[in-house]
Amino acid sequence: MSTILPIPDFFDPDAAARWDYRADHQALAGHARAWIDRHQLRPAAGDPRELHLLLIDVQKDFCLPEGSLYVGGRSGTGAIDDSRRIARFIYQNMARLTRVTATLDSHFSHQIFFPSFWLDRDDQPPKPHTIVTTDAIASGELRPNPAVAGWLCRGNYTWLRQQVEHYCRELERVGKYELYLWPPHCLLGSDGHALVGVVDEARSMFSLARGMQSWIEVKGGNPLTENYSVLRPEVLSRHDGAPLAQRNTAFIETLLRADAVMIAGQAASHCVKSTIDDLLDEIVATDPKLARKVYILTDCMSAVTVPDGHGGFAADFSDQAAQAQQRFADAGMHLVRSTDPLDDWPGLSG
Repeated sequence: MSTILPIPDFFDPDAAARWDYRADHQALAGHARAWIDRHQLRPAAGDPRELHLLLIDVQKDFCLPEGSLYVGGRSGTGAIDDSRRIARFIYQNMARLTRVTATLDSHFSHQIFFPSFWLDRDDQPPKPHTIVTTDAIASGELRPNPAVAGWLCRGNYTWLRQQVEHYCRELERVGKYELYLWPPHCLLGSDGHALVGVVDEARSMFSLARGMQSWIEVKGGNPLTENYSVLRPEVLSRHDGAPLAQRNTAFIETLLRADAVMIAGQAASHCVKSTIDDLLDEIVATDPKLARKVYILTDCMSAVTVPDGHGGFAADFSDQAAQAQQRFADAGMHLVRSTDPLDDWPGLSG
């Protein structure tokens, strides 16, 4: 059995840029059967080492220009190129990958990080990319939309205001993020919530050819907290001391048990960065040497950029992504490229 497999004939690299492209799962079942016979593929559950590929938020709203929060990076084609490379990586390393998990950013129309959750002094929703601070709330510049209180906390608007103030204070205390209002994205039931077609096709082919479940981790549905990381929401407590959310302990344990964790997806500056930050925290608390089993596919992720319409960027998080990756490398994690053979990755030979 060859370690590096060929790319299947049905793979269309140009489809990485198509919103309407979707996998034919019935046809994939036939392709997978042929791939098993041709390449003598064995069930992944019998692998001597567990190599876990974690794909973060490779969804249409992030990965395609038609999406509401396209991650174009500085090149403008960032997420499209990333999706193409992710699919190729899965196909070529199908014989050695043990598990592929995709996360799904999953939202409703009114959440604390969407403009619809807030009103300004003129009783209008603020614009996307507005930053909400405790000072802005205290001054009346921004306030939670009273309509939200009707279904979220039984009409108790005082409670809601106290909660959003507590939330912003917690973010500012930790110093990791400020509350940033994003355009609506990855709304449950919308086309933008779905995995981009070429990646869904590749992960499904892997699942069928290696007899492994097509794992999914859903995040982001709590209206009162952001959930950049799949491992935990940004804030876990309410202002009254009750729990607001909890860590994803089951999935944390799954990652810590793996012999290697490979990470790709969107965006390098936000959900990928936050997930790796939280994973590193768990590793440090358990055994810092475990950082050596984490591999960050730097050519399969891009940073958030917001074009200004004049050839520049109103916001560009590329430097923050690069700084985070260097910090992860300093902690012992590996920065790798998907185009390099796995046997050339530190610790994965043989």
